[in-house]
Amino acid sequence: MNSFPKYYERVNRSKGSSYNATLIVYGATPAGITAAIQAKKLGIDVLIAEFSNHLGGITANGLGATDFGAKEAIGGLSREFYKRVGKYYGKDEQWTFEPKVAKKVFQEWLESYGIPVYFKQHLQDVLVEKGMINMITMEDGNSFQGSHFIDASYEGDLLAKAGVHYHVGRESNETYGESYNGVQFGHPHHQFKNKVDPYVTPGKPESGLLFGITEIISSEQNIQGAGDNRIQAYNFRLCLTKESNNRIPFPKPPKYQKERYELLLRYIKTGVWDAMNLHTMLPNGKTDLNNYGGFSTDYIGMNHNWPEASYEEREEMFQDHLNYQLGMLYFLANDARVPQAIRNEVAEWGLAKDEFVESRNWPEQLYIREGRRMIADYVMTDRNCLGKKVAEDSIGLASYQMDSHHCRRVVMDGRVLNEGDVEIPISPYPISLRAVLPRKEECRNLLVPVCVSSSHIAYGSIRMEPVFMIIGQSVGAVVAMAAKQGIPVQDVPYQELRSILVQEGQVLEWNNTMEDDPVKRMQETFGRE
Repeated sequence: MNSFPKYYERVNRSKGSSYNATLIVYGATPAGITAAIQAKKLGIDVLIAEFSNHLGGITANGLGATDFGAKEAIGGLSREFYKRVGKYYGKDEQWTFEPKVAKKVFQEWLESYGIPVYFKQHLQDVLVEKGMINMITMEDGNSFQGSHFIDASYEGDLLAKAGVHYHVGRESNETYGESYNGVQFGHPHHQFKNKVDPYVTPGKPESGLLFGITEIISSEQNIQGAGDNRIQAYNFRLCLTKESNNRIPFPKPPKYQKERYELLLRYIKTGVWDAMNLHTMLPNGKTDLNNYGGFSTDYIGMNHNWPEASYEEREEMFQDHLNYQLGMLYFLANDARVPQAIRNEVAEWGLAKDEFVESRNWPEQLYIREGRRMIADYVMTDRNCLGKKVAEDSIGLASYQMDSHHCRRVVMDGRVLNEGDVEIPISPYPISLRAVLPRKEECRNLLVPVCVSSSHIAYGSIRMEPVFMIIGQSVGAVVAMAAKQGIPVQDVPYQELRSILVQEGQVLEWNNTMEDDPVKRMQETFGRE
């Protein structure tokens, strides 16, 4: 029987092989894929080295209901992806899709351009000489040498090993003059609707806090907007179904700990049942299950060390997230203390038999909503998202709301509170070219389309997969220009780049006549990343 997926298994070092291309893309995420395709279209030889054994990042691993904001803001290769998915389903475009279909589209797309992908390439060393990356070496001994590199990973591992400055966590509002960064209490979304006793023994603080609650905070502490090292929660985006011929009942996880769900049980017994409310329907009777409410699939507060962790430490956190999320579903479907009606409802669902067939029908990619974020000469902030500051060197538009999931769960004045969720509607806005370029004195041949230079809360808007594909395409064009002209990536003339991007179908400016009411559209979008 196939086993549940792993983030990391050590690969024994061997003599290895040497690979060469003008452009080396680290990360077969959607951003890495569009970057590679655009560079190849412009005549650059390219290859992709991927850490894992799967293609397409979270888009091909359960996130079949992409939050996109305004469709009119999405052009170029990003829009082509949804057209290719639509072709599979016999439509012009398709914006919800099965994970296996996304994987198939990405595979065939790369094959059509002859772009090779090397899997299980665990980055070990980065050779930097005189501000230029010359070669990256993997744990198995493979080496990849090129004139240009793109870090398309969710974590930013390449940029970190290359010595590029970055930040992890939430900046204070004061850092960049923002309004919605740092510690955020008082936002209404995904909170506990009813009061729940937070102590192991109800009514007795000395018994300790229930699992998942990290601390007790006084409402008198004025910490709103303060910076810290916390990041928004991760989860797996699960592909579920009720179809009896394709449904696998939720299996017991490898390490099941029912006490992890005592808080959820108490919450249910107050009369609130909403943990599985955010099911977005996909084709063929499947869904994309995401976090909803006070206690759901987000494993709040248990990922803060992920960006800087070793591969072994990340594997431990990966399995902990798997056990938590699968354990919650198993608990809801089987624990006798859960009301029978809820058990029956949850048991109607199961994992889709025809998805992730090599990993027991469980996604291979954890949803890394936030990792490292590069610090460049230009930092995207909530002022960009709110239209108070406009980047004049646009390489594409972001159009989804500022969206941070919760970062921790605490007790305040006797109540259980989740802290960190921010959901602020915005209108589409441009992303600066300078936000994907390291400072010139740090590295002159690296581009970063995923871990872009931005604050925590601005990244909450930028981090959507359609936007990553947009940015990926644009950095692919930058590489092509820099390579052909023999100049640092920071010296690529913007107006020449802009002409190429427009020719390639990118949408670089927003015209408010493109849709009736972007804010209303945002509020009515079908899901939430």
